[in-house]
Amino acid sequence: MSSNQQRSNDCFDESSDQGFNAIELEILWNRLVSVVDEAAIALQRTAFSTVVRESNDFTMVLMDSSGASIADTNVGTPSFVGILPRTLKQCLQAIPLEDWRPGDRVITNDPWMTAGHVLDLAMLSPIFHAGKLIGFCGSLAHLPDIGGALFSADCREVFEEGLQIPPTKFLEGDQENATLVALIRSNVRVPDQVIGDIYSQVTAHDVCRRKVDEFLLSAQLTNLDAISSALQDRADSAMRAAIEVIPDGRYCSELVADGYDDQETRIVCAVTIVGSSLHIDYTGSSPQIGRGINSVLNFTYALSVYPLKCALDPATPRNEGSYRSITVIAPEGSILNPRKPAACNARQLTAHLLAGAIYKCLSQVVPDKTIAESGTAPTLRSVYSGIDQHGKRFSQLLFGSGGMGASAFKDGYSCTPFPTNTGSGSIEAFEAAAPLVVWRKELVPDSGGPGQFRGGLGQEIEIEIASSNAVQVSLMADRQRHPPEGLLGGGPGAPVTIHLDDGSTPHPKSRSLLFPGQKIVLRYAGAGGFGPPSRRAREAILLDLKNGYVTRRGLLNEYGMDIKETIE
Repeated sequence: MSSNQQRSNDCFDESSDQGFNAIELEILWNRLVSVVDEAAIALQRTAFSTVVRESNDFTMVLMDSSGASIADTNVGTPSFVGILPRTLKQCLQAIPLEDWRPGDRVITNDPWMTAGHVLDLAMLSPIFHAGKLIGFCGSLAHLPDIGGALFSADCREVFEEGLQIPPTKFLEGDQENATLVALIRSNVRVPDQVIGDIYSQVTAHDVCRRKVDEFLLSAQLTNLDAISSALQDRADSAMRAAIEVIPDGRYCSELVADGYDDQETRIVCAVTIVGSSLHIDYTGSSPQIGRGINSVLNFTYALSVYPLKCALDPATPRNEGSYRSITVIAPEGSILNPRKPAACNARQLTAHLLAGAIYKCLSQVVPDKTIAESGTAPTLRSVYSGIDQHGKRFSQLLFGSGGMGASAFKDGYSCTPFPTNTGSGSIEAFEAAAPLVVWRKELVPDSGGPGQFRGGLGQEIEIEIASSNAVQVSLMADRQRHPPEGLLGGGPGAPVTIHLDDGSTPHPKSRSLLFPGQKIVLRYAGAGGFGPPSRRAREAILLDLKNGYVTRRGLLNEYGMDIKETIE
């Protein structure tokens, strides 16, 4: 290959996409997304736990030599956006750039460096090409266990929540850090699954490094810097163009959550638009709480920019440029930016509310780009841990979803997660991994908020303890006292309820014991409706009744109609 055929950073025109034409840039961008997707699929398919393999609670990112993201995967959890570049920048303070070698795998689960709780483990690897460091690949995956007090909401400090790993080389030049592996194994309930999932991240990084090398050779590039700069500029332009459509101004909202016991929590949100810039300010939100529902700033940031990406610029691939025009602040010491050593394992119970707060602001000016609150915002999670019939330890997390909020154009989807996209996975796989029997999963009639467009329905899941031993269950639930709100006249969805087969109600944010033969019934919230119920089309109401989405009583309560009116 001649020197004038070989691309390098020096030959690109800054004013013309760094020397790439538009068609070429689009092709290369899609190729890089495919590289990251292939690595993500390798992670998913080699994972040991159902958390990753079935429910997709992970992400994969390609970054340039400065640590800025170039391409995010379309597989996994998009609500982790923007976190890994922040993680890398902090890890480089602990492990200087000159100490990174080919084959190194640096891991950490420090909540303030990563995704907000100790169960999310980040892995970072340098990518070398022709002997030079040209970028990094990064991944985040929710481990099936990290010791401590299970995945729970009732701890008072992060020290109770599990093993904390500062930035450390899990592999050094492809050689395992035996001391670190032994330390992890000694502190978790299901060591084979945990170490297996960490090695799934190793596998994904191997795939990513190999595919990046192939990409550079075929694209005739010596590094990733020029393509990264061009792609970030494109993403930045797309988001700025979307923001500029919104009239300048300051739009405010407030949401109240159940909090912990009698201590309700409050999200105060102000969205300010100035030209092509958007600023989110959470000043006024509740102070950090002495339980595990605090959201560290990394996670607050991710769960703020992701709903904006969905609403304003959903079609453009994501990278660092997508968020240049957006700034997010939350007061230090608040529930959205807690100080160490705040407990934060169930941080999703707070951060998942941010999409609703932001959309409530935007609905005042661009209602057609928003949706009502979802029944999976926040998620209802339950973790089951104990000894199975073979004497082996298990720790199993159930993923389920409430309804998705209605929009200005259509009904919300039933049992569909948002703002997370973690799937429920196979019930057969769930039952195979633990002595639990799922007797039913069914839609809950009348649970979708009424409106011109109806909120998605929640579901009810009934689980029996099939073990001969007691099982510890950790519940993380909200929306019992404050169900998902509708937008612009739409009604609220149905609240979360949890009860045992004897009629008792366990604490919604604590750990308790379930005994052999006991059953627990989890009812996930319905979503809010959009627009006044009086504007709902008669045909849509009749179809809901036919499909069993609403009952006769629901017709009267939600739409002021009785069965005779519908027949006539």
